[in-house]
Amino acid sequence: MEAFQKPQKIYEKVADELVNKIKNGEFQPGDRLQSVEQLAKNFNVGRSAIREALSALRAKGILEMRQGEGTFVKAFDPKILSSTITTSTILMNKKDIQDLLEIRKILELGSVASAVKQATRENLQEIEEALEDMKQAKGNEELGDKADLRFHMGIAKASNNNILIELMDQVSGMMGKAMRETRRIWLFSKGTTLERIYMEHKEIYEAIVNKDEQLAQSLMLAHLTAVEETLMKNAPTK
Repeated sequence: MEAFQKPQKIYEKVADELVNKIKNGEFQPGDRLQSVEQLAKNFNVGRSAIREALSALRAKGILEMRQGEGTFVKAFDPKILSSTITTSTILMNKKDIQDLLEIRKILELGSVASAVKQATRENLQEIEEALEDMKQAKGNEELGDKADLRFHMGIAKASNNNILIELMDQVSGMMGKAMRETRRIWLFSKGTTLERIYMEHKEIYEAIVNKDEQLAQSLMLAHLTAVEETLMKNAPTK
């Protein structure tokens, strides 16, 4: 027996058709849609159905209403990706954190490879400044924590890939919320450890500058694996 399917409402059909027009390029990002009255005529439906369809697409972030101007097709914004990733990190168990660390490795290995190819002089300067702050962070946990994050985000930015940058920012934010204290156990336990951390980051930076993609990825993987091993020892056991 076939599963019962709820009949599609008129406004849902209109919304689907508008989405198809956006997909096939009939409506481009930034285009202003016709008036409710004109759309109603075009689709041969009532104005209420058009209003409901537009409202549904605005709620999905596909359209936007500009006061006094009308309804427009939105341009893609990488930041909308963050709304699809849960931030309820308080509910994370050890397996969830391990999965998050795996995602981080995938993203960081990709970003460091892209940075080798795409980094501009400004990108390299930003990474170098974060590295210098890390060097000066001995005894200052807050400075060191921020410098470490800026270093890794600087590499992501050097990829010049906006989607990758947004994903890295989101994952870094989730890691910070889920494992702030355990991360600091690794980062700030001893002065000798701080020196080792600085040298690991410095070697990654030098590989990027020298455009050695294989070495940069190898160093990044070793660094993240060491972080992961320590973090998982201190992760919640639930």
